[in-house]
Amino acid sequence: MNTLTQTDPAPDEAIVEAMRLLGKKSFALSIHDASFPSTEGQDIGTGSPYTDGGRSFLAFARSLGFDTVILGPQGQKARDNPSPYDATLFSRNILSLDFAKLVDCGGEAYLWRGLLSSQGFERQVFARTKLSSLYGNHLYAFNASHQFLDEVYRGFIQKIGQRDSRALQLLSELDAFVLQNKDWLQADALYHALCDQYDGYHYHDWPAIDQLCPDSNLYQSMPGRAMACRARRAMLIKKYQKAIHRYQLGQLILHHQHADLRETINRWGMRLYGDLQIGDSPCDTWSRGSLFLSHYALGAPPSRTNPKGQPWGYGVLDPNLYLDSQGNPGAAMEFLINRVAKMMNEFDGLRIDHPHGLVCPWVYRSDDPDPFHAVQQGARLFSSPQLLDHPRLACYAIAQMNQLNMSVPRFSDHWVTDLSSAQLTRYALLMEVIVNLVRAHTGSVESVLCEVLSTLPYPLAQVMARYGIGRFRITQKANLNDPSDVYRSENARPEDWIMVGNHDTLPIWRIARSWVADGQVALQAEYLAKRLVPGQESYSFAREIAGDRRKLVHAKMADMFLSPAEHVMVFFPDLLGMEQVYNRPGILDSNNWMLRVPRDYDANYFNAIQHGDALNLPCVLVLAMRARGIDFRTKHNSLICQLQKLAGWWVNNFVET
Repeated sequence: MNTLTQTDPAPDEAIVEAMRLLGKKSFALSIHDASFPSTEGQDIGTGSPYTDGGRSFLAFARSLGFDTVILGPQGQKARDNPSPYDATLFSRNILSLDFAKLVDCGGEAYLWRGLLSSQGFERQVFARTKLSSLYGNHLYAFNASHQFLDEVYRGFIQKIGQRDSRALQLLSELDAFVLQNKDWLQADALYHALCDQYDGYHYHDWPAIDQLCPDSNLYQSMPGRAMACRARRAMLIKKYQKAIHRYQLGQLILHHQHADLRETINRWGMRLYGDLQIGDSPCDTWSRGSLFLSHYALGAPPSRTNPKGQPWGYGVLDPNLYLDSQGNPGAAMEFLINRVAKMMNEFDGLRIDHPHGLVCPWVYRSDDPDPFHAVQQGARLFSSPQLLDHPRLACYAIAQMNQLNMSVPRFSDHWVTDLSSAQLTRYALLMEVIVNLVRAHTGSVESVLCEVLSTLPYPLAQVMARYGIGRFRITQKANLNDPSDVYRSENARPEDWIMVGNHDTLPIWRIARSWVADGQVALQAEYLAKRLVPGQESYSFAREIAGDRRKLVHAKMADMFLSPAEHVMVFFPDLLGMEQVYNRPGILDSNNWMLRVPRDYDANYFNAIQHGDALNLPCVLVLAMRARGIDFRTKHNSLICQLQKLAGWWVNNFVET
């Protein structure tokens, strides 16, 4: 493999050619902002792709063969909630800002360099070094980041007073940025100023200082109170002018750093994908509450992955606001258009989180005191024409009674049995917006991937088929006793994205250990052997990988490259051989969302692959290419030999076939 170079990282040509011959159009690394490593002397308790450590890791990934990076949601997180899926929809997360580039210590001539003192930065970093570098510390990083931003803003104002030319230029850029993003920036800034004022409490718990227009309802449409709320907003904007200005400065710098990173990795030959989360933050429901249905919340129904369902509590866009009376985009549609347009200006593609919420949302009563009871008794928003326990949903129904299978649970994928073309168009209204905007920017719907996991309701399946959008195939979840199981690699379609795991599953290295412990290893080995070494030698290969967990993992990885799916995704722990869990869905765990790439990942990785303890990509490609048959192997024998040399001696421990 190529050694890492910071200026022009590139994979070995043999890896690129093998990917092409195996029909893979994308090889994506999935990682969230907070999981990036930090370099020595820059760690404040969280990671960021914009830091030196983050960029170095992306260069490392490019050198291995990755051509796509899929980030998680990048919105501003709350002090008490590190989940990126509960973060803001427009504002970026201040914890991801690379504050080291704001320190006056030479280097690039950024407009904002020198706004942060080296002494203040070093104090926070010094304290951080006493904590674990494998897991982040959200609260520490949150407090440190906001202290840094306070100092940055003070330095900015001071330099403006001194008529500093760079500060004045930055002020001009800030004014233009605020004007360009006025639809979301001022409201988000005011919310966070009020949140600080009210000690970080949720807006539902803010005191009603103004009885006519409480701050918790500042942007809501209340009959007869519109003028009072406008006056209250104007007063608060003036009162918190400095806090709002500070927030806007942080957003400007973050957006600059993001654009710079995207330009850099595009130059390396990598694409950058963003995550269009289905959920919303309290900030968004506070400022845009009129866009959402009252009495209902968005969740996930009982499924094979989560039998109890998931009462997320997210807002549900009001279908009456999709279109106006003339068929033009209504307020809810404009909101989505603005979201997606902003993301497509910042990314090369989109991961759509839980697309069900855009096509056939599972909704539940928000006034039920038991959210799990509520979500289990929920219904599909557009597929409930006559439910006694949800009479309010009848007016939104697209599917009619004669198109429902009443013999199955209403969360079943087969609850809706058929749809007309006109009905499908109505189900697809929001997805149509996304597809059109992505196509306008990239020219292809291949830049859209849908996080479809355990459930694929008929309306969603039909909408995805209409646009040729692929789903996720997570092979560690495959039921090997069911030849038709959706997670088996051979059942994938070319447009799909295949992976051994994602951020909500156990790392493949850990799950493989559990297969050994619970007696499933023989079944896994037999399945993989039939896929990778068909014929008489299948049995000996199965025995070989069943006896070595490392070989079993590499065979499982090779199975992805043998699949019809044209897009392969790897979550960072599966690349690095880590067994720590990133997120346990539905479980309160202080380590959720906190796992990071170890600081010494590069040295550890190159040592680990020589013993099969991390993803040895050339080894995986050799296995996949061998499995294509004797004619393919003979034709490309020279390339296979090159890959074997790249893989090192460990690949030769596999049974020769």
